[in-house]
Amino acid sequence: MALGEKDSLLVGKNISKWFAENRRKLSWRSDPSPYRVWISEVMLQQTQASVVEGYFEKWIDRFPSVSELARAKSEEVIKAWEGLGYYSRARNLHKAAQFILEHYKGKIPSSLEELRKVPGIGPYTAGAIVSFAFGGRASAIDGNVKRVIARLIGLEVEIDKREAMKKVESCVNDILPQENPAQVMEGLIELGAVVCKKKPQCIRCPIKRFCSALRKGITDQLPIKKKRVPITALHRQVVIIEVQGHVLIKKEDTGSVMADLYQFPFFEMGKRIKEEDMKCYLWDHFDFEVSYKGKLSMQQHGFTRFRSYLYPTLWEGLQMKEISNYEWVARDALEQLPFSAGHRRIKELILES
Repeated sequence: MALGEKDSLLVGKNISKWFAENRRKLSWRSDPSPYRVWISEVMLQQTQASVVEGYFEKWIDRFPSVSELARAKSEEVIKAWEGLGYYSRARNLHKAAQFILEHYKGKIPSSLEELRKVPGIGPYTAGAIVSFAFGGRASAIDGNVKRVIARLIGLEVEIDKREAMKKVESCVNDILPQENPAQVMEGLIELGAVVCKKKPQCIRCPIKRFCSALRKGITDQLPIKKKRVPITALHRQVVIIEVQGHVLIKKEDTGSVMADLYQFPFFEMGKRIKEEDMKCYLWDHFDFEVSYKGKLSMQQHGFTRFRSYLYPTLWEGLQMKEISNYEWVARDALEQLPFSAGHRRIKELILES
């Protein structure tokens, strides 16, 4: 069901008024420059605003401009992103900053057409920059907006299908006014983030009288999503080998899921491995002898369609033998390196001991 012209206008007005009165005080909103909008919107993808705030402030302190980000080392960028996950976003930000510095002299473009030429800037991010930083009339459709619109118009089609997205885009464009469209666009996102959530708080909604899903009593059924791919469990034995105050680690190769992140050696060997069996395995794998020193608590983390269970054990060797694709790093230097989520928690346990 599509909204009529009159209702679209009223929905926009109601959202604008509600947002003006209820908008959260978030760091990036105090100064919505193109750079700050860009960084915040990428950070907010699949991450809650409460988590992003601390990371955003540290990022801006470390990389206050496009040129500072472009000239930074890849490892510095990944380290600043450490803990947010989805590290491809950080790598894409770095590449995009280098592209903007080279092609636009470090100045972020103000049009959708030019922004879409920048590697890593997709339709949503481009729309957000044009709308929130430049005040343009552009749609920025994220998961929050999809949820609001699907319920508003009673969209009983799988939300990410082309047919559904066309209807969502059309509805958003009808709602956005010619005057101050950014207020309404950001209000739509805010509405989905704090009111029209997975379990909607319809009583607080400024557009509930227009909501088709509420009238039909199907708010809990919309939006319709594609069935999730089953999660695969990975059981990994993680070995922390220390020799003369140095620890053996590996930097993951470019192109891998964990590219540019460090990890301790690990092996897909199941949950329970006897100490002697692991000692023999390490001899066969690394060709040097180690002695068992203890174990740390199991850690877990998720990535793509996997749930990884990590079983860390501590070992001591006699010499820092050169091992292909690995490096020995001073224990005190571990804190300065970016680690993948589960291995970062293991690192913290090591440094606390």
